[in-house]
Amino acid sequence: MKLYSRKDVDRKALRGARIAVLGYGSQGRAHALNLKDSGHDVVVGARKGGPSWKKARRDGLAVAVPAEAARDADLVAMLAPDLAQKELYAEIQSSLKKGATLLFAHGFNVHFGQIRPRRDLDVVLIAPKGPGDLVRRQYTQGRGVPCLLAVARDATGKARAKALAYADGIGGTRGGVLQTTFAEETETDLFGEQAVLCGGATELVVKGFETLVEAGYQPEVAYYECLHELKLIVDLLHEGGLAKMHRFISDTAKYGDLTRGPRVVNDRTKKEMRRILKEIQDGRFARQWIAESASGGRNYRKLLKQDLKHPIEKVGAALRARMPWLEEGRS
Repeated sequence: MKLYSRKDVDRKALRGARIAVLGYGSQGRAHALNLKDSGHDVVVGARKGGPSWKKARRDGLAVAVPAEAARDADLVAMLAPDLAQKELYAEIQSSLKKGATLLFAHGFNVHFGQIRPRRDLDVVLIAPKGPGDLVRRQYTQGRGVPCLLAVARDATGKARAKALAYADGIGGTRGGVLQTTFAEETETDLFGEQAVLCGGATELVVKGFETLVEAGYQPEVAYYECLHELKLIVDLLHEGGLAKMHRFISDTAKYGDLTRGPRVVNDRTKKEMRRILKEIQDGRFARQWIAESASGGRNYRKLLKQDLKHPIEKVGAALRARMPWLEEGRS
């Protein structure tokens, strides 16, 4: 394991460099503002006159259309949505300086061959292990979200130093920057989202809610037990792993955890997880998602609509309306 911190950063690597951030969504906004506040010369690439263009201007950042932003940049951060990046790269590739650095926050397009960068470019990855909102909030609080660093191509001999300097600029070295590869970052990120963090966790919450409501319990009580209180457990796990969680929950909860948890998530679940991982590793998931998007995303939108129409959403919205502080501190 190679873990970098602030002491490992070469401050000269991006000194005087212009950084173009293409895309001004969750990660793009956080990266651009953090880099600017760290003293870097930043320009945002966005569609002229669009919502992102206007938002970046309101935030006090220089803005240009993507090809123009990339033309004068020493480092170009590709922070548009995954499936928009192939077309975006085609738009900017002839504008890129020889020896420029092309940086990604997720390895999807490089790993699955959707983007094949010019041979003269450094190709690196800095992937914060948290959403953009958290990357920004942690930075403004003097902290940092840990990042992963990978180098797919070192054309100049300085790719790693520039990537690490970029990570430092967004606050990542405060939390630690772990060296990885594009393949490892991409495959583990997709697996984590699908099997644990998004797909796994939300399906567990929904099925727990349904079980209680179908047994005759109040939906509001089911919501509190299966969704609202999840934050307490996640915070404990985040702060101190299993040990801290066990320290702060009751003996009754611990006994239930140790004897009933394996009945819900068990070898059958792990077998399905292995199948999901295999579909990621052999490219089946990527091909399916790319084809779905190319065909207009009809099935994707149908599934999303079904998810958001679930009764837990209606119950949750009513209960959260009584807790306005949940939205405090969001930008």
